Amino acid sequence: MATKQPTLLQQFRSFCFQNSAVDFEQAVEYFAVFGGMGWRVDFSLPLEAIIEDKILTNYRYIHGDIAHTTQSNHLYHRLLSALAVGDRREHSAFRRVKAQREEGEEAIDFLIKNEILMFDKSVEKPLHESDANSDKVLFVHPFMRFWFAFISPYYKSIKEGDYTEMMRHWHQNQQEFTTLIYTQLVIALLKESMLEDKIVKIGGYWDKNVEIDILAKTSSGKLIAGVCKYGKAKTNKSELTKLKAKCEQAELKIETYVLFSKNKFSTELRKEKGADVALWSLKNLFVLVDGLSEADLLENTNKKY
Repeated sequence: MATKQPTLLQQFRSFCFQNSAVDFEQAVEYFAVFGGMGWRVDFSLPLEAIIEDKILTNYRYIHGDIAHTTQSNHLYHRLLSALAVGDRREHSAFRRVKAQREEGEEAIDFLIKNEILMFDKSVEKPLHESDANSDKVLFVHPFMRFWFAFISPYYKSIKEGDYTEMMRHWHQNQQEFTTLIYTQLVIALLKESMLEDKIVKIGGYWDKNVEIDILAKTSSGKLIAGVCKYGKAKTNKSELTKLKAKCEQAELKIETYVLFSKNKFSTELRKEKGADVALWSLKNLFVLVDGLSEADLLENTNKKY
């Protein structure tokens, strides 16, 4: 079932316009926490200070609003936390919370129907049915993923006004947590950039043996594979070699490879750039927030904090 909610890119553009974002990296970091809520965020303040002011001190009120949507169902909450921090596979989450498959699938169906989650299916099925793996899910709004990853598991101490454990967990995992937003934005950029041979399916690829960050299929049937790297070191040629090996293992015939690096590329890898290899850095993503205007501002009925 397709969600009627705005896309992640629409949410991001609205967030950037509403809060007059000028620093793209900062916008992504703050959006990973507050995205989809329509709240005003002061970019001059440290992220942790805004988390405390808007979320932690208002825990009871926000929890009440979320519990109303989830019907205060403990299984739903445990599943959402497992999905927020795990590999996003349905069956992995079921095992993590010790839920039977049938009750787990009923819970996922409820959470999708209520537009908290949406399915994220592998773009292509593996050639061998025995290699098929569980579907994944995405949170419709980044804030809900943040809540169930970092707030809900620490509700006891947060209710008592002790934020130490929650903040320690956040500091340890913030960078890894934010990478999913970057991957989703790279997917959005790839979709936006294919004007002639339009993309008809895009997401990732996974089976029991191989996982590929990005896989896209165009209207002419061409396949594009991509990998996203976020480390501080330069991305080197070995990443392209590994991506090609994964595609070969999955028996995918790829026309173009796209490598996104939050930082720079090695000289050796830059030499590989050409018709079948595209190298994208952070500056390529800036086009996603070009021409922001009042028309990008989404109407939001959430309570403001």
